[in-house]
Amino acid sequence: MKYHAPHIITEGTTHYPIGALKGREIQYDFEKILIYLDAKGKLLFGKKFKIYREDREILYKLCLYFIRDKTRCGQMGIDVNKGLLLSGPVGCGKTSLMKLLKHIVPHQRPYEVIPCRNIVFGFNHIGFKIIEDYGNSQFFCFDDLGVEPTGRHFGQDCNVMGEILLSRHELFINEKRKTYATTNLNAQELEERYGTRVRSRMRELFNLVGFDKGSRDKRV
Repeated sequence: MKYHAPHIITEGTTHYPIGALKGREIQYDFEKILIYLDAKGKLLFGKKFKIYREDREILYKLCLYFIRDKTRCGQMGIDVNKGLLLSGPVGCGKTSLMKLLKHIVPHQRPYEVIPCRNIVFGFNHIGFKIIEDYGNSQFFCFDDLGVEPTGRHFGQDCNVMGEILLSRHELFINEKRKTYATTNLNAQELEERYGTRVRSRMRELFNLVGFDKGSRDKRV
């Protein structure tokens, strides 16, 4: 993917304007962003992908966050300098959106989407180096946080993602590095899974943006 102007994204031979350039600032157009996201989603996930009307409100919030619209985000209680925890029921589209939304800001540092269970499997195989690797200064989105198994390396149990989140919090405080994650769990369940210490760090680390509890399973 290339872009020859920050407000126009090129996919193959097609140009998608997602706003207008006013001086050195992009004035984003939400409807145009949705057209691009629909097209990019089909490229990434296949022709069955579509943007659902009932998701427009959460998409609007997420787009404002990614384009760093400080004024509107502030009105919604979102801090553009913090990371993002996207919550919602199974199959509502969290992972797809996190894989997709980074493409509307190709000039920003991209993050890698990694399933939490894969990180735990890595820990089981090679041990504590995995916690160092994911607690480092790269940008990650931890997918399906809270439902991963407990890690076990040479008979030693470890709450792998809990340890990584503590490292990511330190990184955020010291270097302002963001962390992203998706989860099916609510705040109470996350606290039960990781304990009060990690949960309080998560409040500092993340903006919490959630799908409605009644959001349907789009995989069905």
